[in-house]
Amino acid sequence: MSKDPRNHDTPNPQSQPHLDPAYLPQFTGTTRWFKYASYIDVLYTDGIHYLAEKGEAYWLIDKIVWHLQSPMMQDYIRRDPRLATLQFWNLTVAERRGQLICKADAGGDPVITQFIKYTNFPLAEIDI
Repeated sequence: MSKDPRNHDTPNPQSQPHLDPAYLPQFTGTTRWFKYASYIDVLYTDGIHYLAEKGEAYWLIDKIVWHLQSPMMQDYIRRDPRLATLQFWNLTVAERRGQLICKADAGGDPVITQFIKYTNFPLAEIDI
């Protein structure tokens, strides 16, 4: 039986050695913003920081930021201004291979699709 992460006796998720999916639902909104790099104007939430740190997935932030700066994404932003401030990213993993997609709307068609030849990301799927 696993402990409820909302239980006050449960350790802070940052104190856990590995990514624990049971803690992910508590990250709605943020209490702390993280800056991607001093020369790039991208911020991410404490939930993304937890995911990257505990899931050893800073590479995932790198891939998303790379796509955000790409000419292809800039073209999509010109065509659909919603993408300038909000995107829906999804990573699926099967047999150590991944697929990263980005949509302007949760139910819409992907504007970015990237296949990842190898990943050790510990979850089968994550929405960002």
